[in-house]
Amino acid sequence: QLQVVESGGGLVQPGGSLRLSCAASGFTLTNYAIGWFRQAPGKEREGVSCISTRGGRLRYADSVKGRFTISRDNAKNTVYLQLNSLKPEDTAVYYCAADRQLFDICVLSDGNSYDYWGQGTQVTVSS
Repeated sequence: QLQVVESGGGLVQPGGSLRLSCAASGFTLTNYAIGWFRQAPGKEREGVSCISTRGGRLRYADSVKGRFTISRDNAKNTVYLQLNSLKPEDTAVYYCAADRQLFDICVLSDGNSYDYWGQGTQVTVSS
């Protein structure tokens, strides 16, 4: 069975940090670009960050540039999203998704291109 599972969410104060993990099961991440998306209550889903199959392409939403860092560890079949300098507006359910790719690219603007989605992990930033 092919699936991805997010973990690492939680409650953190403004300015704090979290590291989210996206672990793949049933397939190897080397053939997939991985994207992180989030959805806050009453808002549309937005792309946060993505990393290409070989890590040659990284994308970040303007709102998180300089604060979030995406990386992949193929040996562990896991992709990470480091969230630093968190703000209350970062509060959302964060989802990771896998996109089968032949090229070292990733798409952030169109979540519909992703094949497998996790169930999400809640990130809450509040004092």
